[in-house]
Amino acid sequence: MEKQCIAVPGISEMLEKSKIPLSPAVRAGDFVFVSGMPPIDRETGELIKGDIAAQTEQVLENVKACLEAAGSSLDKVVKCNVYAANSGYFNAVNEVYARYFSHNPPARTFAAVGSWPMPFDIEIECVAIA
Repeated sequence: MEKQCIAVPGISEMLEKSKIPLSPAVRAGDFVFVSGMPPIDRETGELIKGDIAAQTEQVLENVKACLEAAGSSLDKVVKCNVYAANSGYFNAVNEVYARYFSHNPPARTFAAVGSWPMPFDIEIECVAIA
């Protein structure tokens, strides 16, 4: 099985600048693995802060961009892991998440992270069929 690291415009550049050693997405065989995506605006490179709904929307747009760059789509996602800085965000995250996965949603885990080291409040990673 061959591993292919996927470059994603607006995300790969941010990772290179910040010297974070990861690929936004990796295609391996029949699967695409998307790294935990932050709420970064791919046009400006700025983090979306504050409102958890706006952060979640941007994160899911970034996940979608990674999947599409790898030749996949949100419809092919089989598993998502959602990491949030606060368990109180659960309902607001679900409202946005449901718009992106309204039909046959993937398996999912939601975890509130007790020691959150990031300057944003949510990160989502996923696995999809290529």
